[in-house]
Amino acid sequence: MLPITKELGKAAQKIHDPNMKNASPGKRTSSAKTKTQSQGRPPRSVIHPIIIYPFQQPSDSLDLGPLYELVARLNARKDVYSRPITVIDRKTHEVNAQKTEYVEFRKKTVSAHSDILDVWCVDTCQMWYSGLGFASERGGPSDVYWLIPGDFNYGSTIGREVLSRLHDLPEICVELEQDLCIGEIPTDHGNSKQLIDTYGTFALLYNWFPEEAREIRQYTERPRSEFFAIRHGFLKEMLLRRWYAHEQTVVILLHAIFSRKNISRFLVGHITDLPEGSDTLASALQQVERTERVLRSVWLERHKNIPDWIGRFRMLEIQSEQAVRTSLNILQNLLP
Repeated sequence: MLPITKELGKAAQKIHDPNMKNASPGKRTSSAKTKTQSQGRPPRSVIHPIIIYPFQQPSDSLDLGPLYELVARLNARKDVYSRPITVIDRKTHEVNAQKTEYVEFRKKTVSAHSDILDVWCVDTCQMWYSGLGFASERGGPSDVYWLIPGDFNYGSTIGREVLSRLHDLPEICVELEQDLCIGEIPTDHGNSKQLIDTYGTFALLYNWFPEEAREIRQYTERPRSEFFAIRHGFLKEMLLRRWYAHEQTVVILLHAIFSRKNISRFLVGHITDLPEGSDTLASALQQVERTERVLRSVWLERHKNIPDWIGRFRMLEIQSEQAVRTSLNILQNLLP
């Protein structure tokens, strides 16, 4: 897949115009609907917001409050958005079921503006699977599904600014007819997640899928992003494949490259995770080894029927183990 074309780049620049950041969600999509109907084209796209509730309940609603102010606005725009879905892991609910603040926030805010999907999940990616799968059953061929992670500092000044223009992410898929739009958070080179992606994720991608890794890097430096929007047809393809409970964004990007999908990128802004703080070396070790297992499995799925696959696999496996050791040696010098 080639980088974004000149025409596509111009259109994306228009969508990213800072002067548009305070535009009400869906305003341009609504205008597009009238034009589409008047020309007798297929029905407009509906955007399906899927909010991934934090695994760990925050001690206050300073960050979830602004997020659900956005969700309330989306829920009110029924001409553009499907009713939002909030995915809550049952472990999160069971731990907090007797806490008044959680119960009240869930009842008066979350359920007031979204449908709650209670599920038992291994990890966040499995929450994505449940939410996206449930939403896809409501959707149609031209629809777009918008994943919104809940565990970010939306209560900060920058966080509120991000929320004011985050709707541009799915609108890129709608207006530019993209199959996938990845949201990228700009970070400094000392950020722990950036270090893990640079020395771990991409090192392993270049080992197992070198050509695809080069293409992915044209679109993003954060191949494990939690912000993305995906078109109905591509989502259906992914839902019917093996879904990984870990590092699913990497898998989605790989399959987008494999099947020559249209990919774009949206700059989210300098928002940070909750709780704030750097990943430890132990956490980095888990993330790198997790990525290695996933990429190994994806490679086997694609190559297990080719001649002499076992020979190629053994060679890549040895190189992969060396890449893991090298990345951990580097990260040991950079992370606490």
